[in-house]
Amino acid sequence: MKKVLLIVGIMLCLSPVFPVRADKPDVNAHGAILIDAETGRVLWGKGEHEPLAMASTTKIMTAIIALESGRMNETVTISKKAASAPKVKMNLSAGEKVRFGDLMLALMLESSNDAAVAIAEHLHGSVADFCIAMTEKAREIGATDTIFKTASGLDMDDHHSTPYDLAIITRYALRVPGFIGLTNTRDARFESDKRGYSFTNRNRFLHEYPGANGVKTGYTNKAGHCFVGAAKRKIEGEDMQLISVVLASGWGDKGRSQKYKDSKEILNYGFNNYVYETILTARDNAGEMPVTRSRGGSVGYIYEEGVRIPLNSVERVEIRVELSVPIHKKAPINQGDVMGSANVYIGNDLYTSISLTATEDAARHDLKTSIEKILNAFVSQLTDKSVEVILPELFEEPDPTTTAN
Repeated sequence: MKKVLLIVGIMLCLSPVFPVRADKPDVNAHGAILIDAETGRVLWGKGEHEPLAMASTTKIMTAIIALESGRMNETVTISKKAASAPKVKMNLSAGEKVRFGDLMLALMLESSNDAAVAIAEHLHGSVADFCIAMTEKAREIGATDTIFKTASGLDMDDHHSTPYDLAIITRYALRVPGFIGLTNTRDARFESDKRGYSFTNRNRFLHEYPGANGVKTGYTNKAGHCFVGAAKRKIEGEDMQLISVVLASGWGDKGRSQKYKDSKEILNYGFNNYVYETILTARDNAGEMPVTRSRGGSVGYIYEEGVRIPLNSVERVEIRVELSVPIHKKAPINQGDVMGSANVYIGNDLYTSISLTATEDAARHDLKTSIEKILNAFVSQLTDKSVEVILPELFEEPDPTTTAN
């Protein structure tokens, strides 16, 4: 059987207001990326799929696992291993008892390595088992080239991620209840059973970049200076949340400042060049299809989902939608049945495919089904029961969508 497809191209007329296009970002980082948090679309990248050490940006995943555990009010007893973790640390002592949620503040505000170990041991019994859970979680959310060997981000063989994976992980983290509030906390004070603690958020990006709302700094000798940033601004009246990642922006004091310069360069490029455009609207009418062996003769179909994406000025004139649908279908058809697809392209690249679904039922109506209905109604009157009558293939009409060889 050979299916015949009807391809319909739709050229879109989008809003004429658009930012002035700027040069692509020029950054020092070995690996970097910019994505849109709403759609996950990559807006720019440099070595974005290269496996690299990621230092304490690792703690983004540590925080995800911890927050999703729902165990913030539990009491953690600090082990000797946690207490002996290398700097940066909050200087916990073995046997000390600390509220789990307070360890989270130390983890994200000052990147305390002893807090990371204590969290891992409390949730999974050991750092090794916690790292397995971290890696599995990364796979689950689409970060397929990330392996966690530490909960803190300290250098270890094969402990790595990519700028793309870290962006995907951060996109997920921003939706975890409590995460943004945690990363945006400027100062915190709390007490354990032995002493009091006071912390200040080390992420200076929060007060240096307008709209900044995260996320995490990092540094090791192997990774260099790293930073995952996030910011939200109003663009053409709509909120736009962007995520930037820079890995190995440099070493020493120069690298410490360079990671923020790189991040600002990348985010500025995004906010200055991209605007959300609605390409398709969910439930809008997309067309009508002939339906053979039905009384009505045709059924309408709609876009099952909407498509709204950030575009720059060049992409705006390259966007197109192709509808891929059969010339006709055979009844019966139920409301919601998939009738075809709407394929959204940016230039020659397929961005996404959206299902086209039937707006109504189309019951089968031909000689065979008509006789069945009459006979079943007659039998039902005689026996007061509904009995299905199966007629021989003698009454089956040939299917016009098939061809005989």
